[in-house]
Amino acid sequence: MENRLSTLSYNEFVLLLEKDEIREVHLAGNNVTLHDIYDRQFKTYTPDPDGLADRLLAKSVKVYGASDHSDRIWNLLTIAIPVLLIMIVWFMMNRRNTQTESSADFAKSRAVMSGQADRIITFRDVAGIPEARDELLEIVDFLQKPKKYSRLGAIIPKGVLFLGPPGTGKTLLAKAIAGEAGVPFFSINGSDFVEKFVGVGASRVRDLFREAKKNSPCIVFIDEIDAVGGHRAGAGSAGGQEERGQTLNALLVEMDGFGSHEKVIVIAATNRPDILDPALLRPGRFDRIITILPPDVKGRRAILDVHTRNIKLAPDVNLDDLARVTPGFTGAELASLVNEAALIAGRTEKDVIDQDDLDMAKDRILMGIERKGLVIDEQDKRSMACHEAGHAIVAWILPDTDPLHKISIIPRGKAMGSTQQQPIQDRYAYTDHYLRHRLAIIMGGRAAEEVLLGQISTGAEGDLAQAVELATNMVCKWGMSEKVGPLAYFKANQGFLGGPTAQNNFSEETARLIDSEVRSLVEEGYRCARAILDKERRFLDQLTESLLEAETIDRQEMQIIHDCTQREQHESQGACENRPHHQPTGVEP
Repeated sequence: MENRLSTLSYNEFVLLLEKDEIREVHLAGNNVTLHDIYDRQFKTYTPDPDGLADRLLAKSVKVYGASDHSDRIWNLLTIAIPVLLIMIVWFMMNRRNTQTESSADFAKSRAVMSGQADRIITFRDVAGIPEARDELLEIVDFLQKPKKYSRLGAIIPKGVLFLGPPGTGKTLLAKAIAGEAGVPFFSINGSDFVEKFVGVGASRVRDLFREAKKNSPCIVFIDEIDAVGGHRAGAGSAGGQEERGQTLNALLVEMDGFGSHEKVIVIAATNRPDILDPALLRPGRFDRIITILPPDVKGRRAILDVHTRNIKLAPDVNLDDLARVTPGFTGAELASLVNEAALIAGRTEKDVIDQDDLDMAKDRILMGIERKGLVIDEQDKRSMACHEAGHAIVAWILPDTDPLHKISIIPRGKAMGSTQQQPIQDRYAYTDHYLRHRLAIIMGGRAAEEVLLGQISTGAEGDLAQAVELATNMVCKWGMSEKVGPLAYFKANQGFLGGPTAQNNFSEETARLIDSEVRSLVEEGYRCARAILDKERRFLDQLTESLLEAETIDRQEMQIIHDCTQREQHESQGACENRPHHQPTGVEP
């Protein structure tokens, strides 16, 4: 209704007021609504609301007051807008400072410094690598007694590079050096330097060495240095390679920048030495290069002593035997074996760890967990037992082979069964005689199926691949073929993680000759295995039946079955009285 009111000028409003024609007035700030004596309504705007009220009262006009919402909102906005602008400016400045600090933190090194609260690791916790430990005692001695060397003008090596397969103790050895020397230990992974933003990796390198120099003397440990120290690409490389190259350049510069007064030693570890940049390996950066390989039998025994230090073992546990049956195990795998045995004993609520727990833990690490839910029909199970019995008998009969340890047809991991041999000692070189017998043992499973069951199965798939690989290495890497000669056509990968072998160029005629010799070696092994199993048919029969009943047979039980079989061959009547408890009775000879 108010929008339809007639509007008066302020002069007309004053004229009506002077004529006493205004009955009442509603004031709302500068807005005026009036009723005249003729009951008409008008609206107007007054420039002087305070003075107008006095004039209205002098004329005996009824005056009603009301708040002007528009004026109140406007007054509020005049206060709120400046405050809001100030808050926006403050927020943007604070955000810029936060981003600056975040960028600075992002470019900082992610190295972790070991504190006093961390458990101190010393050489007492390191076993199985005495040569590497002795080599590093000099560095510990320098950090503790630097004047002993500096008075003679000697300069301590700036860097030590550990090479070796995973789990051999490279990181543990670096921590032991810091623990023995009693100096700060900075630890970082090589991948922590690599980022998608250009310049971040180099900035982190500079920040790491800046902190290290502040805490000198100290040790900087870079694990998996191949992530940042790989070969630099040439011109026109991708952005990621360019960033990696800048990071490596910063690392090289920082390692060159150590003065004689800055006792900062860089220790790095890698299992891919073949991809490291040559500039990183030159003297003056990594002066010492130490190769750490899986321990020998004495080393494994010492490692087992370390990891069983706080473990309750049963009297029947023989750590010497355990060390012998774990060739190729690294320190990490031995630690996992002991821990896994403790978990197995704990699940069965034993008070101590016995030999069975350790054997189960070893099988689990080598082949995987036992597949208890796998249902195998009788025909497949007999084929598996026959297959494993074939491997075992050939290994049992042939000389110059590793002694048999255990046979099992319990599926574990991908393996449906296993025949384990226990080396008497670690082998570092293999004779032609030993490898040919090894081929016969590998082919023994397939030969046994053909001898006993009159058929072959897909169970020999892995054996065939293993036999071809071994025969190829004999011909192409070790020169064990008279026709091919003492030539090496393949060379192994220089890293510790395996991978394909490099193949030299040779003619098609040579390739055909190599194929012929590989086939000849594999077939020779098969003929040898077949001849043994044909002769030991009764032994194969008895061992297969025993495996079907017991599922696992150890060396002692194997000896009993063999003796019984030999006795039955010479006796026309009677059965063996000394068979093991699981040996089936009533088996026809």
